[in-house]
Amino acid sequence: MASSKPQGSSFATSSRTHLRPSGVTIDDSFITETKNSQKNKLSQKRKTLKLAAAAPGHYQAMVPGATRELPTQGAPPAGPGHRFCPGAEAAAHQREKIRALEPLKAKLVTVNEDCNERILAMRAEERYEISMLKKEKMNLLKLIDKKNEEKISLQTEVTKLRKKLAEEYLHYLTERDARKILIADLNELRYQREDMSLAQSPGIWGEDPVKLTLALKMTRQDLTRTQMELNTMKANFGDVVPRRDFEMQEKTNRDLQEQLDSLRDDYEEVRKEHEILLQLHMSTLKERDQFYSELQEIQRTSTPRPDWTKCEDVVSGGPDRWHMLAEGKNSDQLVDVLLEEIGEGLLREKDFFPGLGYGEAIPPFLRFDGIVENKKPTKKDVVNLLKDAWKERLAEEQKEKFPDFFFNFLERRFGPGDAMAWAYTIFENIKLFRSNEVMSQFYAVLMGKRSEIVYIKHKETVAQLLKEMTNVDSQNEGLLTMEQLSTVLKSIFPFKKEEKIQELMEAGGWHPNSSNADFLNYRSLFMEDEEGQSMHFVQKLWEQYMDEKDEYLQELKQELGLELRDEVTLCKVREALMNIDPGLDKQTLNSYLSQAFQLPVTELPEEGEKEEGIVTRLQAALEQLQMADIRRMGAREHEPAS
Repeated sequence: MASSKPQGSSFATSSRTHLRPSGVTIDDSFITETKNSQKNKLSQKRKTLKLAAAAPGHYQAMVPGATRELPTQGAPPAGPGHRFCPGAEAAAHQREKIRALEPLKAKLVTVNEDCNERILAMRAEERYEISMLKKEKMNLLKLIDKKNEEKISLQTEVTKLRKKLAEEYLHYLTERDARKILIADLNELRYQREDMSLAQSPGIWGEDPVKLTLALKMTRQDLTRTQMELNTMKANFGDVVPRRDFEMQEKTNRDLQEQLDSLRDDYEEVRKEHEILLQLHMSTLKERDQFYSELQEIQRTSTPRPDWTKCEDVVSGGPDRWHMLAEGKNSDQLVDVLLEEIGEGLLREKDFFPGLGYGEAIPPFLRFDGIVENKKPTKKDVVNLLKDAWKERLAEEQKEKFPDFFFNFLERRFGPGDAMAWAYTIFENIKLFRSNEVMSQFYAVLMGKRSEIVYIKHKETVAQLLKEMTNVDSQNEGLLTMEQLSTVLKSIFPFKKEEKIQELMEAGGWHPNSSNADFLNYRSLFMEDEEGQSMHFVQKLWEQYMDEKDEYLQELKQELGLELRDEVTLCKVREALMNIDPGLDKQTLNSYLSQAFQLPVTELPEEGEKEEGIVTRLQAALEQLQMADIRRMGAREHEPAS
């Protein structure tokens, strides 16, 4: 242990000597404190080791004293009368002492081993702590070296910056002094020039130099004040734009805002048109699917198309008459024509008709019990008779029910005796010849399936159209150009679609290859044959009227959003009519409602007044409107008029 202390101190000294860099300042107080703490720790550990090493000798020193204190068991008492053998007794005594010290010896050995182990452990711990302290010392020395290097570099940089700052400061001082000198020289030169100019013009200022000096001083003050005001104005109004620029920008902004509003309106219009097109697309898809389903059903259930050429030899008049009858007709119409031909033959074979009786279901003009004669008129005679009936009906002042008027007309024409026979004869003819325009319309009005005002309005429209064409024909030649025809049609029918006008022109004789300057004999469009059949132009006009009425009523049904079996109130029908046809006037609207709900116009409540109590089935209302003269009175919202 004595040798370990000088070794540790010599190592520390040598390490400090080798690791300390030259030119590095080390804090002596910090190193001294570290040395003192390490010395204290080592001295405490050495004292502990010395006590542990001294323990065996202490125990050994105590043994003689303990022996002296122990009594001599089995030894003869000492006295003058006792004698003993010194060798044997000493040997016995030593054996006894050995036996008595055996446990102490074992204990000393155990204590010695424990002390040795502690000494070794403490030495190992001391070596570990010494190594850790050495490492910590090395780290601290490295940190000190790094800090010293940073300090040196910072001091160098500070020195350079101070030097640079001093140079800049001197430079700025030099510039300032030079500028002041330059300004002074300039002012001096300016003053000299002003004085020379004043001295050279004695005629103007030469009379009073003091006054000139004072004026110059005041002018300089004014200049200074003006410069200050200018600087103030620049500071206060530097970010203010001129009024002219502001008004131009405002006008530009207003124009852009108007363009934006216009673009927004265009966008809204395009969006609405897009929505309408989407709805039309969906409805077209539904119609396509429906037509496809119908086509599949027809293909599955339909019978083969009949060979209509077989009828040429059966119909009276031969192939020529059959071709004339079948021209432009579909299969359904050809069946009607064939039935009319067959029925006409059977009708001519009859000499009498049986009376239908007096039942309530029998029309008033057919109520008869017995047999009536078949007058067997020709189709032309029947048509002429019906035309005469219409003329008298239009001239009649006191309107009566159409069936009663018809029978009274026959009584006035043929007398009371033959009136019933003619009534049965005409009724059977008009019921049979459905393809004849005059007969079919008269039959529909007579049986209450259509209002007579429909026929009257149609005839008035045809007459108005002919009159308008005649007025356009200034030369009264009976000829019009296609452009004039189109203008007349658009003026008479302002709410028809463009394709409908095109159909009427095609029915009048126009075709895509025709020129607008081509002439058309418009009077031929309104001619009738001997059986009262109108030309294709007038027939197309009637077909369009019926199609437009069906379309109008279909729009009404869609607007109501009800099924045919549902009930509908007068208020809903009024609202739906105004939605689909905003151009309806109050009088026409009331006439439509009166027809739909079978109420007199005078009994119709005002809008919003007890309308909920008036109810009818939707199917009945649509049927009543189908019988009346219903037409659109204004253009649709999403499409302009033609």
